[in-house]
Amino acid sequence: MLPINATIQEAIQNLTASTLQIVLVVDELGKLLGTVTDGDIRRGLLRGLDLRAGIDQILFTSPLVAPPEMSREMVLHLMRANRLLQMPVVDEQQRVVGLHLWNDIIAQPERNNVMVIMAGGMGTRLRPFTDDCPKPMLPVAGKPMLEHIMERAKNEGFRHFIFAVRYLAHVIEDYFGNGAKWDVHISYLHEDTPLGTAGALSLLDPKPTEPVVVTNGDVLTDVRYGEIVDFHKYHQASATMAVRLHEWQHPFGVVQTNGVNIASFEEKPIFRTHVNAGIYVLNPDVLRLVPIGKPSDMPDIFELLRICGEQIIAYPMHEIWTDVGRPDDLQKVRNEMCGEPAK
Repeated sequence: MLPINATIQEAIQNLTASTLQIVLVVDELGKLLGTVTDGDIRRGLLRGLDLRAGIDQILFTSPLVAPPEMSREMVLHLMRANRLLQMPVVDEQQRVVGLHLWNDIIAQPERNNVMVIMAGGMGTRLRPFTDDCPKPMLPVAGKPMLEHIMERAKNEGFRHFIFAVRYLAHVIEDYFGNGAKWDVHISYLHEDTPLGTAGALSLLDPKPTEPVVVTNGDVLTDVRYGEIVDFHKYHQASATMAVRLHEWQHPFGVVQTNGVNIASFEEKPIFRTHVNAGIYVLNPDVLRLVPIGKPSDMPDIFELLRICGEQIIAYPMHEIWTDVGRPDDLQKVRNEMCGEPAK
């Protein structure tokens, strides 16, 4: 970054040193005033400007910028549509907090975060499909649901996975092994008794040092797990829960009364609520709240954090999401992903 009183010569030196192909020009508070690229410099020189001229004479004052919370898909879309190789990231005060680079945003960096996938449930509601197959291993589009989850996360840079297993655990372990076939590392948490949606986290050893991603093994979604981690870090949260907007229409007209008097009437109103999507990010110190070897569900942990005054936040999802808990859910995702006929 350079101040507004820098020269074209200094801009050239900055471009050469950084190899980023862009100079961000800021004021004394770090607010973005504009950008300078190699093309801006060349056009300035063609106009007869001297290298000692100020960069204010070649400054592009209306660059396309992104807020920190903008999704990777939207950033890619804007950069592709506008043929940009760089896009500054600015906060609400227009201060520079980052820079998107086309090459970097396409290439997913490796993430150090551990991803724990809860895969120990019996899948009672999915019987007889789960009589001899653990629910996360039920096939969708030719491979187990658990493999879809893992591969999606792998494509985002995750490399270390931990599967919490219990019911028919050997089926999962025989299929995935140590993860070498997928160029990832897989280890296992074995639940002797059902521990709920959070209890298995007490078995983690060693304890992670980075935020942990936790997902249910029966949740298929297009969400980007890495973006939830980034969202979690940006808001400096202790725990983040992915949530989905759920709409439900009342089958009848709803009457509000005040005593015997009708106060209002609404015909078949639609109620909108956020529901737990079964995907979470937890700071390492949150794991202290998980009782060792005892059943515990994730909402219990979030409630304890709320009572303790910790920052717990919701990550609003708009992506495709299915909690495969019943046979019709399984058929739905099979139809969506590969057009399998109903069975």
